[in-house]
Amino acid sequence: MTAGEQRCGFIVLLGAPNVGKSTLLNAMVGAKVSIVTPKVQTTRTRILGVSIVKNAQMVFVDTPGIFEPKKRLERSMVSAAWDGASNSDIVLFLVDARTGIDRNARRIINGLKKGHRKAVCVLNKIDSVKRTSLLGIADQMAAEALFSDVFMISALKGDGIEDLKIAIAERIPDEPWHFPEDQLSDMNDRLFAAEITREKLYLNLYQELPYALTVETETWEPFENGAVKVKQVIFVERASQKSIVLGKGGEKIKRIRTLAQDELRNIWGRDVHLFLFVKVRENWSDDPDRYRDWGLDFSA
Repeated sequence: MTAGEQRCGFIVLLGAPNVGKSTLLNAMVGAKVSIVTPKVQTTRTRILGVSIVKNAQMVFVDTPGIFEPKKRLERSMVSAAWDGASNSDIVLFLVDARTGIDRNARRIINGLKKGHRKAVCVLNKIDSVKRTSLLGIADQMAAEALFSDVFMISALKGDGIEDLKIAIAERIPDEPWHFPEDQLSDMNDRLFAAEITREKLYLNLYQELPYALTVETETWEPFENGAVKVKQVIFVERASQKSIVLGKGGEKIKRIRTLAQDELRNIWGRDVHLFLFVKVRENWSDDPDRYRDWGLDFSA
């Protein structure tokens, strides 16, 4: 296939927190490139996932959920989502079919209208909603005069994914591919490993603690036999939070380490030796360097 026969486009996934954007990204790519948890605001920065249908290379951009931000990190996350929308070829607006147009969805619809940006509406989690209710929500979306189409899917179960993928592939521009055929994401292994550990922390810690921590991969040491030694630091804001992450006798951190290490081994198909350390760093979320590493605007 020559470059002149190729098509390529960027498709941003836009929506409120916890509507299933990361699950959809993974379904479109056919591999885990973005972490998924039941907690809102799991995604902190833009994450790219690449999928190919015939001559079309689709670059999906997972973005943080859009909501009313209060803290600096939240403002930067929401700003990143809107930036992704403004720089994409296609906007997929995801809506939780169980809630329809709630306050956060209305905020995004108004933002798209203000920017005069057309979008494709994707009603997700349809497996939890009666068909009559789905048709009513679809009619509401059509009445907004904003969406070129309305698709109904279950990203978790895979329902409607192939139809959505084919429809998107037909709409992207004639343009040479941006990534090699076998590349699924632009995320490097160090950051991906940190994200997997953060996912396990989110799944095993409760209330607000997950939002008060971050994970950094400090060292990455490959061996000749293909194994890799990974050292990560979990930063928390207070000493009391460190105690919770460690757990009684270190049991909590041991469990998190095992879960993260096992998943990395399964994904990479290589032996992984993961070492986790917990440190207190007050106001880590106000560090400009950290925002730059995440691709976020500190001044947003």
